[in-house]
Amino acid sequence: MKYMRYFLYTSLAIITYLMLLAWQQDYPPAVGTDDEAPAQEVSDLPAQLPEQVAITEEPAPLEAPAEDLVTVRTDTLDLAIDPAGGDIVYLALPQYLRELDTPDEPFVLLESGPGREFVATSGLIGPNGVDRDGRARYRAAANDYRLEDGAEGIEVDLLLSTPGDVDVIKRFGFTRSSYLVEVSFLVRNRSPQVWQGNAFGQLRRGDFTDPSGGNRLMRTYLGYVITSEDDPYQELDFGDIADAPLELEQTGGWLGFSQHYFLSAWVPDPESTHRYGLRRSANGQFIGEFTSSALTVQPGDSGSTSMRFYAGPKDQYSLADVAPKLDLTVDYSFLWFLAAPIYWLLRQINALVGNYGMSIITLTLIVKLIFYKLSETQYRSMARMRRLMPKIQQLRERHGDDRMKLQRATMEMYKKEKVNPLGGCLPLLLQMPVFIALYWVLMQSVELRHAPFFLWISDLSVRDPYFVLPLLMGATMYLQTRMSPAPADPMQARIMKFVPVAMTVLFLWFPAGLVLYWLTNGLLSILQQWHITRKIDAEYAASR
Repeated sequence: MKYMRYFLYTSLAIITYLMLLAWQQDYPPAVGTDDEAPAQEVSDLPAQLPEQVAITEEPAPLEAPAEDLVTVRTDTLDLAIDPAGGDIVYLALPQYLRELDTPDEPFVLLESGPGREFVATSGLIGPNGVDRDGRARYRAAANDYRLEDGAEGIEVDLLLSTPGDVDVIKRFGFTRSSYLVEVSFLVRNRSPQVWQGNAFGQLRRGDFTDPSGGNRLMRTYLGYVITSEDDPYQELDFGDIADAPLELEQTGGWLGFSQHYFLSAWVPDPESTHRYGLRRSANGQFIGEFTSSALTVQPGDSGSTSMRFYAGPKDQYSLADVAPKLDLTVDYSFLWFLAAPIYWLLRQINALVGNYGMSIITLTLIVKLIFYKLSETQYRSMARMRRLMPKIQQLRERHGDDRMKLQRATMEMYKKEKVNPLGGCLPLLLQMPVFIALYWVLMQSVELRHAPFFLWISDLSVRDPYFVLPLLMGATMYLQTRMSPAPADPMQARIMKFVPVAMTVLFLWFPAGLVLYWLTNGLLSILQQWHITRKIDAEYAASR
């Protein structure tokens, strides 16, 4: 029984460690306190690539949004573009609500308000860039654009004519049912000199909480993400960037900002070289940016450069089509190789069932069927242990406090009876990776956000408002402990009784979808254990 004690202690240690991690995520160290060194004085706009001619004048910081914002509405995006720079200063997702009880308020991904600035900027810097002396002042043919019914796409052009006889069109391209925006710069050089500039894109954000919500005990990652040749997926939160700004140069790649369920990302030309950077500006903003290699336009000629901007849900299949490795922003941790097929299966089930609550129940049933033989081995071992409990108690009474003799006698009895004391634990340990992977799938799936189940469960991504599911789950856990052989050690027995209570309290605040999974798994385990135990008892009675 010493092994069982070690197993229980290890399990409690793991649970405690996970709770400490959740606490650290909820209450992280403050960034930018008075005790820290002042932020480095750097320009808000990126510098050029080193091989290009030096910029002689400091670029001006972002100006306040103009009053005549250009609004664009499609079936998936509702955004506002500031003619000063042509930056996206507001972006909402009409197909996703801010809150379930506010049907007229879409979820806002980008915004430019006091204390909550998160904008996507882009432009042209470099020797002749139109943003090098301050943000370019574009003009548009209209202030409001809409994707008409039946149209597959729409283009919005911002126009700029410079005193040096260079015309620039900043073009935004939108496609129906897509969260991807094509951003292009078309340069017509009517001057007698060579024109040269570098395109850039930025994600500027203040250090404020995740507006997509989330559970306080299960908060997901909030911060910048980037890919590189050395690391296909790297996370750098605000504290990481404040401590050590990042710079790298590579061909292709992408840079984004990740939050629960949603992603904003710049994807520059995959065939060109770009310099990426993550830093904190002088005014305390955090900036993720890229600067592309130079675009050169000869006199009397035209040239163009383009990039793409994604702003939408974390759909791993859509993200994989946008750019290589971008689907890794749907972070399934180290068990991604198990979580990915589980997510695929959940989607396939829901395509048939049409209710994600029922899909979770069906998926849990399929997983239990796959592991039926392992569970049968586990319950057979538990049944043998239950029959040995009277003999183990006799050994405890015979040897008293002599633990060495008690351990030797117990192991000899196990050997004689052909019982493995860890037989009930090992099958469970083999199933744990799949259960943890399923946990991450349910945590990361944007499909569960505002997805209803039945009756009072109107959103599977938040806690049960009446705590019915976690209380039922606690009851199933308690029943399972009653059906399992009680440990001979009184301390272990007390721990076993405490675990259902502790897990119930913890699960009170978990999303309803996760609690539904654990409740379904517990009910199926009870039915399975009852069926297998009856079968084993019948076999045992027939053999005597």
